[in-house]
Amino acid sequence: MKNKLDTIKETFKNDFANADNLNKVKKLEIQYLGKKSELYLFSRSIGSIKDIEEKKIIGKEINILKTEIKNLLKEKSIQYDKQDIKNSIKHDFDITYPVFPKNNGSIHPVKMIQQQLETIFTGMGFSIVNGPEMETDYYNFQALNIPEHHPARDTQDTFWLDNDMLLRTQTSNCQVRAMEKFGAPLKIIAPGKCFRYESMDASHETSFYQMEGLLIDRNISIRHLIGTMKVLLKEIFERDVDIRLRPGYFPFVEPGFELDIKCLICGGKGCKTCKNSGYLELLPCGMVHPNVFKMSKIDPDLYNGFAFGLGLTRLAMMKFNIHDIRYFNSGDLRFLKQFR
Repeated sequence: MKNKLDTIKETFKNDFANADNLNKVKKLEIQYLGKKSELYLFSRSIGSIKDIEEKKIIGKEINILKTEIKNLLKEKSIQYDKQDIKNSIKHDFDITYPVFPKNNGSIHPVKMIQQQLETIFTGMGFSIVNGPEMETDYYNFQALNIPEHHPARDTQDTFWLDNDMLLRTQTSNCQVRAMEKFGAPLKIIAPGKCFRYESMDASHETSFYQMEGLLIDRNISIRHLIGTMKVLLKEIFERDVDIRLRPGYFPFVEPGFELDIKCLICGGKGCKTCKNSGYLELLPCGMVHPNVFKMSKIDPDLYNGFAFGLGLTRLAMMKFNIHDIRYFNSGDLRFLKQFR
């Protein structure tokens, strides 16, 4: 056994003497200290020694040799590292040349909100789905109980394209596609970008982010909807928030509601963000209309459920106390750097 150690030690001494660069030193580290090294395999074999005292002695010598090899390789690595640095510095290197700080990027505040919401909803058993931003009339309107020439279309100022398609006005198109693909029961959220041709002000933009949600099962009621929304808002704001639920008309839900949140920017006193109302429209929701189920081949006599549309951009405004929605798409680095 001792002869074996002496052999390893002698072999290492010769290899170490010939290690004239950093790569060779690293290879020696693997060769003599790695889990396939001769020394490692030898240390695993001493368990077969029956004499306890002999086993202790050999084990101690193995550890001494490991430490010696490790220290020698470390010392040599440091030596070559310093040498490489010296070689990389040219004689014409100007030490007075200004060094610019790293300009690290950051996650956009809306994306931060989206990631937090995805964590909250997946924790409640929801799956994340997505869909195309350029959509057909069928998925954006007809399959959501908004037939052609329906007056509800006037509330969604739409960007129509030359190819007879449109830029989606809501991520509800993802709900329809998910119902067609997976059927019922179903628990999904669909975050994404939406587009509406409308006047821009402190709380409206032509492009913004939403997260649609849909839960379909048996015996679902409004209390399930309200309970889910309360959990969501408490988790995202990390405190209880004042809300109000008022009737609202949306063709794809019946009954429909507007869930408003007390403006966290002015504390409900009234400001330009909440249009001096003290509350901000945040979360249209309601029980899914039977016609929507029928369009996606789901039996409304067996299943029911709720749907909601959460404005990610507006939620970010409340979360980070941002009074103007136009900052998000401004590309102003002074604004974005605040969220590092």
